[in-house]
Amino acid sequence: MPKEWILNQGMNRWGLNKKNSVGPVSELIRKCAPKKVEDWEKYYYENVHPKEYLEELGKKLYIKITEVIQYEVAEVSEQDCVNYMKEVVINRTYEGYQTEIQTIYGQLQKILLVPIKPAPDEWDRLYNVDFFIGVKDKHIGLQIKPITFERSF
Repeated sequence: MPKEWILNQGMNRWGLNKKNSVGPVSELIRKCAPKKVEDWEKYYYENVHPKEYLEELGKKLYIKITEVIQYEVAEVSEQDCVNYMKEVVINRTYEGYQTEIQTIYGQLQKILLVPIKPAPDEWDRLYNVDFFIGVKDKHIGLQIKPITFERSF
């Protein structure tokens, strides 16, 4: 798990899994409609990028992890970690709470004219749902992100 987390973070950080690097894989695999992983692999290498291209991206990721991330980790002090914990738990949580009040209750609930309720913690962890709107015996989940949020996929 730790190794995959490091690989995933690096891949996302440097955009090596983005459309401009590896192609629109979700769209392409649907177009291919493979029955086996080997079918998809063959299609990808023949129609998108050759095997050597992914190998080069992997080597690029390795360099980034072993040179850039190792250097950055060495620069982190104990005090940096203490300060960051306080920043996230106290300041960012409070800022998020204020934004939540302004966005959900100050704007959205007034526009929709329906009650919006905070999602249970379990929903947040399982489904990434922050709030919900009840519709009879069903629910519409809402996830609130700042306008600066960028999707990594």
